[in-house]
Amino acid sequence: MEPLIREARPEDKPFIEEIARLTWSGDDYLARVFDEWLRDGYFYVLELDGRVIGTAKLTLLPGKVGWLEGLRVHPDHRGRGYGRKLHNFMLELGERLAQGGRIEALEFATYFLNRESISMAEKTGFQVKAKFFVLGAKTEDLGLEEPERVEPTLEDLTLGIIPVGWRFVRRSEGALKWIKRNAELYDFNGFRFLVSKKGTTFTPLDVGLATLKAMLPAMAWVANERNQKEFDLMLPSGVKPLLPGLRRLGLHLWDETEEPNVLVFRKKIALRGEDNGDTPSR
Repeated sequence: MEPLIREARPEDKPFIEEIARLTWSGDDYLARVFDEWLRDGYFYVLELDGRVIGTAKLTLLPGKVGWLEGLRVHPDHRGRGYGRKLHNFMLELGERLAQGGRIEALEFATYFLNRESISMAEKTGFQVKAKFFVLGAKTEDLGLEEPERVEPTLEDLTLGIIPVGWRFVRRSEGALKWIKRNAELYDFNGFRFLVSKKGTTFTPLDVGLATLKAMLPAMAWVANERNQKEFDLMLPSGVKPLLPGLRRLGLHLWDETEEPNVLVFRKKIALRGEDNGDTPSR
């Protein structure tokens, strides 16, 4: 039977939970966001013989960006082209949304070892537009210091591309409004950091070594309040010279690497008859 891509339905949840249990050693977030993604829309599954074996999601972000996330294939069905089928479906969806004026580009972020996703992206016209380091920390290794919750302003958004969890938005008034709905800003002794309302991946808005050291106990406090024993920091690629110092602070890279391990891809969508301007040079 031919695989079918369709909108996700409430009864798909057990299949999604199974895929999540078998992804990232059971630490996949997919099951936790299932209900939210159903309400948001643009959430699709790939069905084969009555079973859901794959997923994909598009989320509308500020700046007319269609953010691609949640591309998964059940481990028993990988290596058969289903991931590519989902990817191509989302590209077609992006083109339809662009024709309707909803978006102008597709973007997504992936881990540097996700070679299949990177290969599909490069073959379909995506280009790397930003690189970040994601580093982990253990809550129990840091003293807990309570920060102050504050309302973000545009002046707080000191980065051109701002990570909010594993989504990335470009600095703008629209991004500020989106951040107010989806993230929290904390202040600790004059140093500020963002964190998604539903996760524990932190974005320091000042990335000096001394300021990061000062903020870590406050981040640990937030993570502890959310009953998390570990948390992550998303830092711009420019912190590379600081890696030895960051390790001394107790931070660790997920895999041993000296290069940024998170890649943000973008593909500008051209309307029919237009050049998208993103064709890679040979």
